[in-house]
Amino acid sequence: MPGQELTLGITLAVLGAGMLHAAWNALLKAAPGGDPMLDTASVVAGSSLCALLVLPFVPLPNVAAWKFMAASTFVHFGYYVTLAHAYRTGDLSFAYPLMRGTAPLIVTILGIVFLRELPTAHVAAGILLVCGGIVSIAFVRRERHPPAAAGWAFANAAIIAVYTLIDGTGARASGNAVSYVSWLIFIEGLPFVAWIIARRGRPAVTYLTRSWRRGVAGGACALAAYGIVLFAMTRAPVAAVAALRETSVLFAALIGAVWLKEGLGPMRLAGAASVVAGVAALKL
Repeated sequence: MPGQELTLGITLAVLGAGMLHAAWNALLKAAPGGDPMLDTASVVAGSSLCALLVLPFVPLPNVAAWKFMAASTFVHFGYYVTLAHAYRTGDLSFAYPLMRGTAPLIVTILGIVFLRELPTAHVAAGILLVCGGIVSIAFVRRERHPPAAAGWAFANAAIIAVYTLIDGTGARASGNAVSYVSWLIFIEGLPFVAWIIARRGRPAVTYLTRSWRRGVAGGACALAAYGIVLFAMTRAPVAAVAALRETSVLFAALIGAVWLKEGLGPMRLAGAASVVAGVAALKL
């Protein structure tokens, strides 16, 4: 069983994973193609390629982990579809925090029910502060965002919670978190990329080939970020790691303000302060 506390090393590693996660989402949102489905497919293909390069250096996961990998592959397909639609209808600084901020609350509830991981009082307070701060960042400028963006973001959040629970359990069952995430990322990207090519045909192949550098860069960040998170979930409670991971929203808000010109004001700074307080509570 994993340890019951977040060590300093695990905390810093998951914060780094959050920065990597924000980076690949910013690459996706800022892609010049203007087609979220194809842009998402380029990152997914890049992550599968990066994982393929890692596979010769890791063992096969334990047999017990493969059922979780299969379930996660199915769920991730829905994740990529809802992610693309969320970015098609909303800003990075709105869709990203809404997706990531509500997911840890769902993960906490599912973790209590299925993993019997009841958070301590300070961990629960930390999760609420992190999630509350993240969601407040999303709703600073409500009038600019159509209801469809919120709908897709909430759907994505529910999917994030489901695959987080599946993969946290699968990584523990695998005997090697790096092996689990490498095989998972390689396998789960293939159905989505094949579906995109089947739907879009030659233009999709042309686009993926042309944007391979961006796809590989984003894919490497995605693989590293999720690998760190799943390793952390073998060492600490899933809900606490899931909440800590979503500090990526702080990096995404900064990237959205500076790079994508989406604005950063006092209310977002207040939300960021709540997230920082939540991280402190998780480490009490």
